[in-house]
Amino acid sequence: MMASFFNSLLILILLIIITQISLSKAYLTSSLLNNGNNYVTTEQQWFNQTLDHFSPYDHRQFEQRYYEYLDNFRSPNGPIFLKICGESACSGIVNDYINVLAKKFGAAIVSPEHRYYGKSAPFKSHTTENLKYLSSKQALFDLAVFRQYYQESLNKKLNRSNVDNPWFVFGGSYAGALSAWFRLKFPHLTCGSLASSAVVLAVYDFTEFDQQVDIYINPCKAADQDQVYFTGLLCVPNNYLICFHHDGILQIGVSAGPECKAALQEVTHLVEEGMKTNELALKSSFGAAELKVDGDFLYFLADAAVVAFQYGNPDKLCSPLVEAKKAGQDLVSAYASYVNDYYVGSFGANVKTYNQDYLKNTTASEHNSDRLWWFQVCSEVAYFQVAPANDSIRSSKIDLRYHLDLCKNVFGDTVYPIVEATNLYYGGLRIAGTKIVFANGSQDPWRHASKQISSSDTPSYLLTCQNCGHCVDFRGCPQSPLSIEGDSKGCSSPDAVNKIRQQITEHIDLWLSQCQDGDASGRWSAI
Repeated sequence: MMASFFNSLLILILLIIITQISLSKAYLTSSLLNNGNNYVTTEQQWFNQTLDHFSPYDHRQFEQRYYEYLDNFRSPNGPIFLKICGESACSGIVNDYINVLAKKFGAAIVSPEHRYYGKSAPFKSHTTENLKYLSSKQALFDLAVFRQYYQESLNKKLNRSNVDNPWFVFGGSYAGALSAWFRLKFPHLTCGSLASSAVVLAVYDFTEFDQQVDIYINPCKAADQDQVYFTGLLCVPNNYLICFHHDGILQIGVSAGPECKAALQEVTHLVEEGMKTNELALKSSFGAAELKVDGDFLYFLADAAVVAFQYGNPDKLCSPLVEAKKAGQDLVSAYASYVNDYYVGSFGANVKTYNQDYLKNTTASEHNSDRLWWFQVCSEVAYFQVAPANDSIRSSKIDLRYHLDLCKNVFGDTVYPIVEATNLYYGGLRIAGTKIVFANGSQDPWRHASKQISSSDTPSYLLTCQNCGHCVDFRGCPQSPLSIEGDSKGCSSPDAVNKIRQQITEHIDLWLSQCQDGDASGRWSAI
């Protein structure tokens, strides 16, 4: 009798403990999400990387940082997702939609930091001479070497040899281009690639960047509004004007569009006039008195406007500007408030990164990536965001000469963007790789440097909604700040985003299956 009592009591205690553990785990998970836990891991790993992949005589190496996340890994044969870090310090594996895909496919995620950025610096000084090993070509070989290193390390852990897990490559923006180029150049090392907002076209004179902003804020200026339509998948040539329509209501309001554009153009005009009379006071009102070069200041103001559209927050810019204009208030002051409160405050832009004197600083620093990216821009891909000849929003002073002078001033007269050679090497928009899926947001100015027309075995999707910007397929809406696991609920058309994501998932599923056993009828995902 007593034994039965103690057994019952023991069971009760165990049940209470299990319940408390379960509640604690649920609370911890909820707390992590509510506290904005943007990373699934920040635990650093290291391996020795080759400095110059193109020299048989130079055997120098440097320590390259990477991260791994194995919680979803279906050992031993699950796929490995290679998530490429781009042109900034890599502080961990971000908890975006790739993590959702990793759960679905039972995949490990590994993410190497780009050479020179963050803690993966080969040199303590970033002189122009020392930056000669900073290029997309060297970075692609870094990925290939890392892929081989990690696979061999995994095999050793699993006590096996000569076994390859199926690999799939992911990247967004410049890293999206690297993802596409990696599949192009190393097709035997990956089953496929997802290239999000992938800027695969090097552009010398990138006027389309601002024209996309014009399309956003004034979408139907040259289109027949009786023929407006909506689609979740729309791939059209760059020179077509697009209007997006949903349930009979223009997603991008025609009435609000022209007003916002007119307000921005008026701000630019007023700023240029104000600089003639009281330049220091004007720059100071934007917290940018240190920008002595007028082009640097005007570039800073242009970036501040574009970022609202690029990252899915158009109302933060357009609403206060249009309201100020209607109320007869000072538009420059209204724009200064937006720049100081949102672009510098919430978004986190730093004025000094627009200062050419700051860009000349050659000291290697974990969180100083601006000089590095400008070197890649000035030596390889350009992407010079110049003002269009007509009807421009940004100042006409931000022209080709401004960019070339910046490159010469910061890096010397030996650095010049080899745009034609870059496009010849990779193919530009005619990239000939297979099993690469391209995805772009309809409001992203960068999509004009990405592949937007599907071709054989290289599908291209446009995620269409009012706040679908840069890397929306990864980051959800808005794109900044990050939506945990790329949640699409904040998108103006979640169904359109989810539909494209499903199609992308089907491509990944098919290509992983074909990579594993060559059977096109097989499927890899657990769901």
